[in-house]
Amino acid sequence: MARGKALMDHGVLITTLGVLFLAGLLADQLGHATRLPRVTMLLLLGFLVGQSGLGLLPDTSADWFEPLSFIALTMVAFLLGGELTRENLTQHGRAIFAISLSVVIGTTIIVSAGLALVGLDPGIALLLGAIATATAPAAIADVIRQSGIKNGFSETLSGIVAIDDIWGLMIFSLCLALVHPFDGWTEPVMAVVVDIGGAMLLGCVIGLPAAYLTGRLKPGEPLQTEAIGVVFVTAGVSIWLEVSFLVAGMTAGAVIANLAQHHERAFHEIEYIEWPFILLFFLLAGASLELSALQSLGWMTAAYVGLRILSRLIAGEIGARLGRVPMIERHAYGPALLPQAGVAVGMALVAAEAIPEWGATIMSLTVAATVVFEVLGPPAALWALRRVDAASKPKG
Repeated sequence: MARGKALMDHGVLITTLGVLFLAGLLADQLGHATRLPRVTMLLLLGFLVGQSGLGLLPDTSADWFEPLSFIALTMVAFLLGGELTRENLTQHGRAIFAISLSVVIGTTIIVSAGLALVGLDPGIALLLGAIATATAPAAIADVIRQSGIKNGFSETLSGIVAIDDIWGLMIFSLCLALVHPFDGWTEPVMAVVVDIGGAMLLGCVIGLPAAYLTGRLKPGEPLQTEAIGVVFVTAGVSIWLEVSFLVAGMTAGAVIANLAQHHERAFHEIEYIEWPFILLFFLLAGASLELSALQSLGWMTAAYVGLRILSRLIAGEIGARLGRVPMIERHAYGPALLPQAGVAVGMALVAAEAIPEWGATIMSLTVAATVVFEVLGPPAALWALRRVDAASKPKG
């Protein structure tokens, strides 16, 4: 009897995965037909089959999301870290740092000040302003890849997405220290130092030997097995040590890209194997969206969303001017950085745990805004990429 139930559970799991892969392929094709980002189509499809929609997924599917997200996002972090080469930083480094810092600082100030002015407690407003700095690296990276556009704007955008969540985590820790009623500065600041510093150290520990050892079995490019192995080790050890797997993956990818001289591109094979993981990640992310969160805070959600959009547009413009990017790119960074996802929810969970009396408000508002920005953010990013690409082509 027990074996029969176990076999049935395995059958449901394997069948569900097969159906999700085929549904993801359909969503991908619909994305091409409608010129919408496939990320948005996958999220909407996931929402449709999830518990807030038709409820077609088995209850156990919620348990798959977290481990899958660790693997998928670590792959994305590796590829984004690979964009931080000496050549890219020499060419676009000023713009990457100027825009990322401007957007993070500007978002915190504008969102927190705006929410306080409309009547929210200044402490909650400050934390929500810091949470609003987070982006969605997986969504933006996939939009760039889907667009097929490779130019200065896409390279700079990849560099910004690779590091802006690091600045965001630092700002969040400082804001949490300012409003935390118990432990003052020490606990949140030390937590972010250990989280980011430990992750960077781990990325170097894995990246340094990998840079010299990978790609030896088959000259010219690493094997898929090597790439998967390094990604899984990075993700697993990061979780075990309780440090940021995103930062660890990014650091390892950057180290390998800069030091691996014997093959042309670090972990080129990851680009060919990440899509099934990314597909399932976005489908399950869509299935986890709760429409009720949008209704729970009403006008406050609308204010947060509006202020975050405004802050991205203003701060992106300021950062672009400071970074001396070409004129045709200056208005595009704000829209391109609108997507927001898991990092924001992670920050909200930390804030809710630290200050329980504010937890419900912070979590509800963050989840509600994430629903909006996960669906609307990728089309905005794709629009920005296409706009810059079209404007940069000579008029024929």
